[in-house]
Amino acid sequence: KDLRPPVISLALSPGLGVFMAILVRMTIAGKSFIGGNMEIALAANLTASGVLGQDGAGTPRFSSRNCHIALVSAKTNLPSSMLPKVMSKFLDTTLQKVLPGLLCPAVDAVLNLVNAKFTTLTSEIPLGTAGTLQYALLNPPVTSETFIELDLKALLHQKEGKEVDLPTDQPSLASLPPKRDAATQLILSADFLSAELSVLQASFNLNIRITWWVLGLPPLVTTMLGALIPEISRVLPPSQPVVTEMQEAKAPVVTITPEKSFVQLFSTAEFWVSPSDSAPEFLFILDV
Repeated sequence: KDLRPPVISLALSPGLGVFMAILVRMTIAGKSFIGGNMEIALAANLTASGVLGQDGAGTPRFSSRNCHIALVSAKTNLPSSMLPKVMSKFLDTTLQKVLPGLLCPAVDAVLNLVNAKFTTLTSEIPLGTAGTLQYALLNPPVTSETFIELDLKALLHQKEGKEVDLPTDQPSLASLPPKRDAATQLILSADFLSAELSVLQASFNLNIRITWWVLGLPPLVTTMLGALIPEISRVLPPSQPVVTEMQEAKAPVVTITPEKSFVQLFSTAEFWVSPSDSAPEFLFILDV
């Protein structure tokens, strides 16, 4: 009873994972060996390592190692005259044997909660209805004195299930921006962003029909097109409703530099006359 909140210190262990030092304070109550109730108020230091690796599915995973318990103090409610030194030594020895089995499983339980969070890393993420995105570890996790690095492989699938090819060349660590203190950084390559937009390519297709005043714009008719593009005014029919179909022509391209980033979307705009009493009539195509 009376289990107090633990005092937890964490530190990164280079090449290993996380080192944990936990001060545990609790009171154990039970029957005394001389009759009546006895309470033992104790403090113990628990140290353990959480080794960071990966499982067969390419998911980061912590496992505990080297769990040790050091008894800091143990006090009972029995008078000192009733607890001779030999019994005190027996009590300390017993606690040293009992506490690891009592406290070390708690370390495993906490690490399992963290591992459960990691499983979401490799779950499929829907990209709307266009496809899915999934991550897996490309290499085992790397732990340094100041950060943990996860090198991820992205798996992009179109809605038909076809995988999108991604460049396998990884940027060198020297080319990455400097790590900021006390921050988590997610670094995405331009190639990955281009591929992700290519999965969403069909989502950029539009069918635009403006037949009423919207956002201050008059209805879209052929005479308006003639005023905007004089070169085609001679071949346009008289004032008729116009439909514009925007179709992605090729995969988007993302370019990233230290100063600026660009996203280029390549489209065609097809213009059609859409009279109410006959089939649509094709006019022309613009590359956008």
